[in-house]
Amino acid sequence: DGVGMGTSSSKLEKSLPSSFPDNERLFGLENFGNTCYCNSVLQALYFCIPFREAVLNWARTAGKGNTDEDSMLLSLADTFSAINSNKKKFGVYGPKRLIQVLKKNNEAFRGFQHQDAHEFMNYLLNQIGEELDKENAPNRDLEQSGRSDSLGGGGGAPKKTWG
Repeated sequence: DGVGMGTSSSKLEKSLPSSFPDNERLFGLENFGNTCYCNSVLQALYFCIPFREAVLNWARTAGKGNTDEDSMLLSLADTFSAINSNKKKFGVYGPKRLIQVLKKNNEAFRGFQHQDAHEFMNYLLNQIGEELDKENAPNRDLEQSGRSDSLGGGGGAPKKTWG
């Protein structure tokens, strides 16, 4: 995964309003042969700030020890982190690992034929949801058993967590 800079970045930087946030990044995504469907969805999700922050927060906390090479969530978090933590405000990022994981996990996205962005977005969000469900399953099982901690203490009725 490489992060490069285009030659027109200084022109772009000069054209931005002074109100452009210091912590924001504008990165294009490299096309690896008809992966524009993927890049457009990644760009849209990256600029959905609550979604981006949730993915980055997951990477800093729950996902910190995740080493599943086939995880779409982990590869998405790596992509977002690479852009978000870059010292440069503008550039190009190649989401190569995410594309590799996508093609490995779903044969519909293998090859170089045109794909539908909507289908990719549905797949990505569903896959992330499934990964989070698996990750949270032990906690859910624990809550359903009425145990209050991982050491087996507590017991009795589950705590009320709503107002």
